[in-house]
Amino acid sequence: MKKVAVLLSGAGAYDGAEINEAVLTLLHIEKKGASYECFAPNITQMHHINHLSGETTSETRNVLQESARIVRGNAKPLSELNEAEFDALIVPGGYGVAKNFCDFAVKGADMQVNPEVLAACKAFASAFKPTGYICIAPVLLPHVYGKGVRATIGNDPEVASAFTSMGGEHVECEVDDIVVCNTHKVASTPAYMLATSISEAESGIKKLVAHVLSGA
Repeated sequence: MKKVAVLLSGAGAYDGAEINEAVLTLLHIEKKGASYECFAPNITQMHHINHLSGETTSETRNVLQESARIVRGNAKPLSELNEAEFDALIVPGGYGVAKNFCDFAVKGADMQVNPEVLAACKAFASAFKPTGYICIAPVLLPHVYGKGVRATIGNDPEVASAFTSMGGEHVECEVDDIVVCNTHKVASTPAYMLATSISEAESGIKKLVAHVLSGA
């Protein structure tokens, strides 16, 4: 049975992992007959957003603890992720990627990636194992794979421009499709960068998971 590592950045679209994207990813991994384990860095998240009002609150939350909410407590510290035990890696989106995995939300193209997150992603890249990056998560890719990596965040001109200035090759993509960089065995899909419903997000995530597992 193929085994996928899934990297989560908290819980909640505005300050953590996008929950629909995370759950859809896990669902389609299972439906393809594969298994998964979820990981998250044991760090304090950038800030906490009240998802009802959209306002920042004074709460302090932990990325690993928040990620565990999505997977019924079955989240492990990122420090325990051993690439050799897995066939593939998938990173769902949500602005936790841009706030907790890196500082793209603040610095844009001048962003830096959390060293532990970068090391984990680079381990799969170095082993030439298939990976999938969803929604905003592809902003990590120029740091992981270097110049020339092909990926999509949909068609947002500002994010696409930042991706290009970091050395990536951005490809516009519809919500129900994926972009594949064969050079690095990495796939990406826009999901909620474009999706207006859970069914729209599901269409691209389903394709991404299938593609990643086909190469694993």
